[in-house]
Amino acid sequence: MYKLIRKVLFLFDPEKVHHFTFSSIKNGFKIPFIKAIVKGKFTVEDKKLERNLFGLTFKNPVGLAAGMDKNAFLFDELSYYGFGFVEIGTVTPKPQPGNPKKRLFRLKEDGGIINRMGFNNEGVDAAVERLKNKKTDIIIGGNIGKNKITPNENAIDDYIICFHKLFDVVDYFVVNVSSPNTPNLRDLQEKEPLTKLLNTLQEENNKKAARKPILLKIAPDLTDTQLLDIIDIIETTKIDGVIATNTTISREGLQSENKNETGGLSGKPLTNRSTEVIRFLADKSNKAFPIIGVGGIHSAEDALEKIEAGADLVQVYTGFIYEGPALVKRINQLLIKQ
Repeated sequence: MYKLIRKVLFLFDPEKVHHFTFSSIKNGFKIPFIKAIVKGKFTVEDKKLERNLFGLTFKNPVGLAAGMDKNAFLFDELSYYGFGFVEIGTVTPKPQPGNPKKRLFRLKEDGGIINRMGFNNEGVDAAVERLKNKKTDIIIGGNIGKNKITPNENAIDDYIICFHKLFDVVDYFVVNVSSPNTPNLRDLQEKEPLTKLLNTLQEENNKKAARKPILLKIAPDLTDTQLLDIIDIIETTKIDGVIATNTTISREGLQSENKNETGGLSGKPLTNRSTEVIRFLADKSNKAFPIIGVGGIHSAEDALEKIEAGADLVQVYTGFIYEGPALVKRINQLLIKQ
């Protein structure tokens, strides 16, 4: 059924389809019985799926990656599709329009998506107001970034603003320095500026009555040396874990006609590389910290492969678009059998 729906949706501009789909779900859930129908169709509940990490209990290990619910618009409704957690954002202190359109491209032949959205969002205050009205018990991650106009030397200020404003309405934080779509953002992944950023956030975190988990989202394009630096940084700063990985700037092996569009590539072309990064981090650190695996999960087997490589939780994004909401259910059903 979803393949038929997807065939129709894929006839139209992907960014317009995204807004149309979100609005349709939001309006559809206003009908009283829809929640029960969606939950019954897609949610799998089993104690074997529970994961305890960072002091949080996840009902299941399958989450929605940041980038889809940028403005915390649909997290309650998405919880009925079987997710164990939803990550909102990336949010920035001030609203910003992002990069000029067209900025989102399907790579149908490759099972991928290229985006150069550029942290388009309504600003952290808008996200906070929506999260204050949260009606479900879904675990929420807050993915935070810097505004495009903020120079890197002042980037820490932006992350601190988002951290403090979101603190009371999210369950964990993700520091995003790995998007390829904000100029010079990835420079913050270098050892010295990244250590300074994470140490500063940890200092603010430790001032709170009860701290919240902080994770780092990294790019798949890091070298082994850079990944070893990431392990050292985590040990030094004592942050709680890593999300591996963000989108890639690689275009190796692509077949689609729009393969050369600039931006970050996600989906099937990222499957193997993200798993390699997960395995490297897990092996070289002796599994010293939790890892959330994301990148190219289009099947239950893809998710299992990430977990066997060392991921404690997984997230889907492009696979959710290509395979539909039943993907989450299939992953959870397979994990129960393990």
